[in-house]
Amino acid sequence: MKLIRHFAYFDEGAKKEIRRATLKAVAIPGYQVPFASREVPIGRGWGTGGLQLTLSLIGKNDVLKVIDQGSDESVNAVSIKKLVQETTGVSCTDDTRKASIIQSRHRIPEVPLTKEQIIVLQVPEPEPLRDIEKSEHQTKILHAEEDYSGAWLQLFEQIMIIGSTTTHANHPVVVNNRYVMAPSPIPRFDNEKMHQSEALILLGAGREKKIYAVPPYTNVTSLAFDDYTFRVENFDGKACHLCNATDVFLDELVNEETGETYFQCNDSSYCLERLNKKTSREEVEVNV
Repeated sequence: MKLIRHFAYFDEGAKKEIRRATLKAVAIPGYQVPFASREVPIGRGWGTGGLQLTLSLIGKNDVLKVIDQGSDESVNAVSIKKLVQETTGVSCTDDTRKASIIQSRHRIPEVPLTKEQIIVLQVPEPEPLRDIEKSEHQTKILHAEEDYSGAWLQLFEQIMIIGSTTTHANHPVVVNNRYVMAPSPIPRFDNEKMHQSEALILLGAGREKKIYAVPPYTNVTSLAFDDYTFRVENFDGKACHLCNATDVFLDELVNEETGETYFQCNDSSYCLERLNKKTSREEVEVNV
């Protein structure tokens, strides 16, 4: 018996079904499109939705980048890259600019994306109203009627109790002035990168069997009150201790020996690129 090995793991029928759902998602920005989520050789909750999107879209000439919370070398990122590469033979890169498809968990890269690129975000919970309404049937009705009073009330309660909104990640956004959407657990810092993005943004939830999208040049605004405006994480006066970047999302780390805190770029490839440029510039200055 001859073993048939399909390009990009799935058979053509499976990829075609996922592509149809993806096209519908692109046609209706922010709308959650159900799809027949397949079994893939990674645990559900570890990026199966994003992986299925990547496998259905990738071609032989594509270049893939996979990141997990800003890192190209985490266990999850390396495992996904290995699976895609072994079933397609495509090239992989850590350089955001060289990638045609970027699959990411919890971050949008610091380097601005272009119209030639697609970013696939892994999503654990695609329904922004799930904390308010547990019934899938009822959330569909709320979306259809454009009734997002529960989402507004949730933000209002946070302000009344804490004094500000407490959504550190996955802060809901309004897409194309219509659907309230969960942007995946990206930090608030990355929400603004979705607005009028040149790149196509696809979001996949394998466990919840949903695909949704933000097409290029689409308006995306974070849910906020006029008198309590949306604010991103504040890194004023802080810089990466390696490359001195100040306009990026930073991780706060602790030196185990001294107990002192310091900051470092969350996007590891961006930090490395700046370090390489800095080293090259210093070498040129020394030679001059």
